[in-house]
Amino acid sequence: QVQLVESGGGLVQPGGSLRLSCAASGFTFTDFRMSWVRQDPRKGLEWVSSINNGGGITEYADSVKGRFIISRDNAKNTLYLQIDSLKPEDTALYYCTRDLYSTMDYWGKGTLVTVSS
Repeated sequence: QVQLVESGGGLVQPGGSLRLSCAASGFTFTDFRMSWVRQDPRKGLEWVSSINNGGGITEYADSVKGRFIISRDNAKNTLYLQIDSLKPEDTALYYCTRDLYSTMDYWGKGTLVTVSS
């Protein structure tokens, strides 16, 4: 069955960096656009970034543009999110999603990023 397993979250000081990973299995990874979505209990769900199946087209929310980089390794069935210059408002649970047309049909369980001094 489809599985998305995120990792790489943690506690980091403002200005720091993290690299999130999402290991995908149970489907043909190269057939699907993938995304990252984050959830802060105070603000709800926020789309962060997406990447097309080949990895050549990326999109970012304005709130993360210039600080986050989405990428994928199709040989390893893995999605990444490099997050730099972290701010306290980046604190959230980060989910990896599989995209099917205009929906996100599968979600991982998330990895928690906490930005605090």
